[in-house]
Amino acid sequence: MVSTDPISDMLTRIRNAILVNKTEIELPYSKIKLSIAQLLKKEGFLEDVRKQDSGERKSIVITINNEGSNPAITHIERVSKPGRRLYAPVEKIPRVKQGRGIMVLSTSKGIISDNEARKLRLGGELICKVY
Repeated sequence: MVSTDPISDMLTRIRNAILVNKTEIELPYSKIKLSIAQLLKKEGFLEDVRKQDSGERKSIVITINNEGSNPAITHIERVSKPGRRLYAPVEKIPRVKQGRGIMVLSTSKGIISDNEARKLRLGGELICKVY
């Protein structure tokens, strides 16, 4: 089955895996999903992200947390949706939980966090918020 919003599908898979205490998930590959997952790993919300080539299908394997430890993500939510895209200039990028969380943005420099966008003075599409 093909999802109309693959980013939302990825976030839902992560959310569902956390709820049932899974430590690892596998999802279909796309460049944007890989870059969002790598950003979440860089920010400390995911343990590991790797691209897997198994035959003709590529996939992304995400390790949410190590066995026996709690996940760093307590909330992950899609902000901009296919039916309603949300864009923000640098001055209006919202802060998530007074800076304890991050907003993931799609900018002309790629997928970056809200803190990096403020440093680079870039606005963009608000993809999701994580805390």
